[in-house]
Amino acid sequence: MGKLTKNQKLAFSKIEAGKSYSLAEASQLVKEITTSKFDASVDVDVRLGVDPRKANQMVRGVVSLPHGTGKQVRVLVLCSPDAEAAAKEAGADYVGLDEYIEKIKGGWTDIDVIITQPAIMGKIGALGRVLGPRGLMPNPKSGTVTVDVAKAVTEVKSGKIDFKVDKTGIIHASIGKVSFSADQIKDNAREFINTLIKLKPTSAKGTYVKSVFLSSTMSPGIKIDPKSVDEN
Repeated sequence: MGKLTKNQKLAFSKIEAGKSYSLAEASQLVKEITTSKFDASVDVDVRLGVDPRKANQMVRGVVSLPHGTGKQVRVLVLCSPDAEAAAKEAGADYVGLDEYIEKIKGGWTDIDVIITQPAIMGKIGALGRVLGPRGLMPNPKSGTVTVDVAKAVTEVKSGKIDFKVDKTGIIHASIGKVSFSADQIKDNAREFINTLIKLKPTSAKGTYVKSVFLSSTMSPGIKIDPKSVDEN
């Protein structure tokens, strides 16, 4: 590790080594140890007792955060002409089909979420090489392939996020901003973690939630006691 700055030393000094904090304590502490001049994201990292290499232990899903993410989510809707007006009214940033498919083929990915209809997926399949590595490929499991594109846009804009365990068994998600109140951070983190618990694979043995850490974009991680998630 390189030499710590004055602010980094101060942040580390506020975290007690080896201590597991309650979710409420960590939600307040993450605000106190963040010194960035921008509104940093608040992130949760959960290590699960699963083997992601086994299909029956893959954990992925969606969650609607009570207080949203605090981010401006740029949404592209690829749909048939009859659904365009509803998608625009719901707040989609870009709406269309063939012209955006061509833009994406040319390398354009200046978006956060793509929503489409089942009947359109045949056209989008060819974009897998561009969208896949960036996590932008629409997927029915995440609710981004649906006949009701307007509803999907509304949900994404209001704080619906998708997540997936990585190859090391960790799930990472941004669940808010440092400008949120401690209670808002706590509520969002609780909803996220409880959603993960509900998705526990029946084939997963032993301890399911092995560790939980809360951090901001440039702060140290704060270890959370998983048993404290449902405490006030």
